Amino acid sequence: MLEHFFSPSSVAVVGASQKPGKIGHDILNNILRYGYSGAVYPINPNAREILGHKAYHNLASVHYDIDLAVIAVPPAGVMDVVEQCGKKKIDSAVIITAGFKEIGPEGTRLEEELSMRARDLGVRIVGPNCLGIVDTASSLNASFAAGMPLPGHIGFFSQSGAMCVAILDWALGENVGFSRFVSLGNKMDISETEMMLSMAQDENTRVILGYLESIEDGQHFMKAAREVTKTKPVIIIKSGTTSSGAKAASSHTGALVGSNHAFCAAFEQSGVIRAESTQELFSYAMAFANQPLPKGPGLAIITNSGGPGILAADACDRSSLHLIPIRKETADRLREFLPPTASVYNPIDIIGDAPHERYEKTLEVVLKDEMIHAVLVLLTPTAAVDPEAVARGIVELAADVDKPIMTVFMGERRVRGARKIFQDHSIPTYGYPEDAIAAMDAMLSYRRWRERSEIEYQRFEVDRSKVRKIFASVIKQHRHDLIESEARRILKTYGFRLPESRIARTTKEAVKAASEVGYPVVMKIASPDVLHKSDMGGVRVGIENEAMAKDAFFHITSNMQLRQPRARILGVMVQEMISQGREVILGITRDIQFGPMIMFGLGGIYVEVLKDVAFRIAPLSVEEADAMIRDIRSFPLLRGVRGEPAADIEGIRDALLRLSQMAIDFPEIIEADINPLLVCPEGRGAVAVDARITIQE
Repeated sequence: MLEHFFSPSSVAVVGASQKPGKIGHDILNNILRYGYSGAVYPINPNAREILGHKAYHNLASVHYDIDLAVIAVPPAGVMDVVEQCGKKKIDSAVIITAGFKEIGPEGTRLEEELSMRARDLGVRIVGPNCLGIVDTASSLNASFAAGMPLPGHIGFFSQSGAMCVAILDWALGENVGFSRFVSLGNKMDISETEMMLSMAQDENTRVILGYLESIEDGQHFMKAAREVTKTKPVIIIKSGTTSSGAKAASSHTGALVGSNHAFCAAFEQSGVIRAESTQELFSYAMAFANQPLPKGPGLAIITNSGGPGILAADACDRSSLHLIPIRKETADRLREFLPPTASVYNPIDIIGDAPHERYEKTLEVVLKDEMIHAVLVLLTPTAAVDPEAVARGIVELAADVDKPIMTVFMGERRVRGARKIFQDHSIPTYGYPEDAIAAMDAMLSYRRWRERSEIEYQRFEVDRSKVRKIFASVIKQHRHDLIESEARRILKTYGFRLPESRIARTTKEAVKAASEVGYPVVMKIASPDVLHKSDMGGVRVGIENEAMAKDAFFHITSNMQLRQPRARILGVMVQEMISQGREVILGITRDIQFGPMIMFGLGGIYVEVLKDVAFRIAPLSVEEADAMIRDIRSFPLLRGVRGEPAADIEGIRDALLRLSQMAIDFPEIIEADINPLLVCPEGRGAVAVDARITIQE
């Protein structure tokens, strides 16, 4: 997949320049200086020779096959070069040139025309507006980056060329190696998803990293990521995740969601590891690229200082790792050579006068304990210790074990040489305990993802034609918001349990409806123009007799005439009052990149004030629905506290799965709330008390 981008037998640089400092010169120079062994053809109509290579007037004048074209000409000339690629049967091109959609409408138009023409010609494109691509296995540096990454096992792609430059400079300073290094630019053709799939097939790539600002097709990305992450870890840092730029939304779900929720949900559901910072991105990468995955959560910490050990233990408690008690057999072996003041518990404190031999013996004993799945070695540079000797001992022991070993040598000047030893021997080393614990925790989470069984999707038999008729009627009336009776009919079609209800248009009908439903009842305004009924005085609860029913009908309709005189009033909904149960909220909102999202949380103040909610991308599997329920901080309340009965968790799961199917079945639903869903005690299900749905044609 995309083999001509990474292992071409020949490369043409269109726009090659004789002048140092020009992008066309820098690209050609990088291709030539770093050992690429294929044929190289500079293309420049005004030159005969560039950097010792014959220059050609255009691609057609090269009488040899060309696998890859690197294009660095002004924007107006790019289309002509792509046309030449098509005629020359060049199927792969990297467009370095900027001046396309990133500059505005005119650039967008030019990019769209270029995209359509390239597709017609069968030319695949990386870019435009990119830094270029690097493949260390083939020694190809088809970029204008200042330097060549060291060979390694990390594949990296980035939407930002500037981020590529910064990360490459950092990697060269830290001796971090890469298999592939790709600047995606505007992603006119080849997207992050296709690049991820390509790196998954590359035998030199063990871990895939990405920097993204957007995802072109969220559902396609998730499907591909689920496949890739079962064999290789994918670690992504995503910028632009705040909700400050999100549109205003009328529903609770729409108001609570932001792009960050969508990406968090999508990554979690597809096994992608989320890095919150560039430092974290490469902390994780070094661990995944160079160490085996832990077989379990058992972690042992070896330290010569109590303070860093406590910091590491605190970080461990905040993770899914366990500081397991040291077995008696292991503790007895440690006591044979550790001083009496040492601690053989976990963390294992070998005290500040520990020389390198004490470190080596302790690590050797700990690694033999089958209950310990990973080891973190901490060191502070006391006068008694030789950090480089300790590093050499760790490297030697690590070569013979199938357990991850990470190190934290705190300080700078005295531990610099030890860190270099670790880098040279692929032992992850960090400056602080928290970073090492976070990386180890990510590795354990990834192992659990890989071992997870195939997800199960549940489908319900639904007469979708009934829903289509309702939506068609709403659109015909030039409405987008369904009235409650319409929303109820849709929920009933999808198998939701609903309270008994009637529509009343007069006081007499209201009294009759209340008598038929049975007191106590709830009365609510029925209007397509009133979204938040309670805010408008359009709701009365606890109506227990005929007099209260008459009074409620009068006040509800009067409030509407006073507060929203132009609202279309269809009547008043008289509804069975269900008082026992736990209120939760379910919702649908549509993310621009990932499609329908499902929201869940406790109702009342928990959603209004605490915003204690969980999100997932639809469709939901049974496992994902269960995870949503457990994700909210107030989940213990659903299980029952202080003698309260446990809520029917299976009823919540069933409601989430039905709502998820509805969101997938009908893409025209852009927002929906079931608020509240009243969850009865365990074994008695849940009731959709109120609902609103917004659609678009």
